[in-house]
Amino acid sequence: MSKLPDFEAWAVFAKVVEAGSFAEAARELGLSQATVSKAITRLESRLQTALFQRSSRKMSLTESGRAAAGRASLLLDEGQAIEADVTAQAAAPRGTVRMAAPMSFGIGHLAPALPEFMAHYPDISLEVDFRDEIVDLIQGRFDLALRISTLADSTLRAQRVCSVRILLVGSPEYLRQRGRPKHPRELGEHRALSYSNSHLGDAWRFKHSRQGDFSIGMPAPLRVNNAEALTPVLLAGLGLALQPEFLVWRELKDGTLENVMPEWIAPSIAMHIVTPPHRARPRRVQLLIDYLVRSLAHAPWATADQRVKQGVAPDKPFAPES
Repeated sequence: MSKLPDFEAWAVFAKVVEAGSFAEAARELGLSQATVSKAITRLESRLQTALFQRSSRKMSLTESGRAAAGRASLLLDEGQAIEADVTAQAAAPRGTVRMAAPMSFGIGHLAPALPEFMAHYPDISLEVDFRDEIVDLIQGRFDLALRISTLADSTLRAQRVCSVRILLVGSPEYLRQRGRPKHPRELGEHRALSYSNSHLGDAWRFKHSRQGDFSIGMPAPLRVNNAEALTPVLLAGLGLALQPEFLVWRELKDGTLENVMPEWIAPSIAMHIVTPPHRARPRRVQLLIDYLVRSLAHAPWATADQRVKQGVAPDKPFAPES
């Protein structure tokens, strides 16, 4: 057996897994189906194990195939990234960048930031998937994702953009009718509106500079999996909610919502850009990351302190690479 891995066969294997069939992989690679089949046979012979279970009706991965699929996909991505980067040295950045972002933030804040990037880099195509679920970057073949949360330990590469304050908010009418709580223990007498994807469940936690920490369970008559859906209910005066500042900064500014118990601070979260591990970033991906870090750090709800922490000058315009 050659000491050099059969990189071509591994790349073909990754494409077959991605495409779901030998025929579709052959079409995407511009090869004959026989060539694709021979590459897989060669690889299985080298490994002395089957990677696919084949029948006349369907094809599926074996246990060995499933174990190898993710790393083979990375190998294919690395090869494509190398070629793209070398090509990019002699040409304007081009190609497709696939990105995932939370629904409400993506539509309200990310989408308005995209036109400037697209105007500067007309040969870069963007595919943006808006959803609140955490996507698998490798399986979904995403180049990057925007995540607004407390990041769990993972192998993903993460770049912090800014912190996101979580504020307890309610309408002036609700507070007039139900009273303004001064301490979290008083929240038991109030109606909670809840974001069901919160990792804290029904627990609302706060910290006071002098009085320390306090946590209270808050069963809610309304639970939603998209926090933006709570805004109309808040404005109708039907409860209190812990909301990210980027969702309510306009209402706080115009007075239709108020920050309740501002001296009691809910745990903040952070915005990160995450990318797959051990993957070379094509230039087009890095350009988008750099642009988003700068653009989102200048969001109207992002404080000057956050900008300073990121080393972002508040008045420096976006300057694209040539």
